Amino acid sequence: MHQPEKDQQAKKAAMKMLREERKTLIKAASTKMKHQKNAIDAILDQLKAGAKTVPAIAAATGASTAETLWYVAALKKYGEIKEAEKDGGYFKYELAN
Repeated sequence: MHQPEKDQQAKKAAMKMLREERKTLIKAASTKMKHQKNAIDAILDQLKAGAKTVPAIAAATGASTAETLWYVAALKKYGEIKEAEKDGGYFKYELAN
């Protein structure tokens, strides 16, 4: 067997081993990304009905207030939502478009 063929086989074996070693990490990252997408979609769905506060969004989606606040801050930063009027001690948020 020629050296280039041996190198190619060694690379394939190394990649197979690397994929196997990282399988758990890849699955965990994929699961987390799916959760994040679902959480963001749920928040945006709630805001389609009108402006809401973070506690109201959290209650409607079943997420914690802290998690909801985190996503709302990110959505606001990237221009997906914006602050609306204040409701007591909380700002309401609405879709930006």
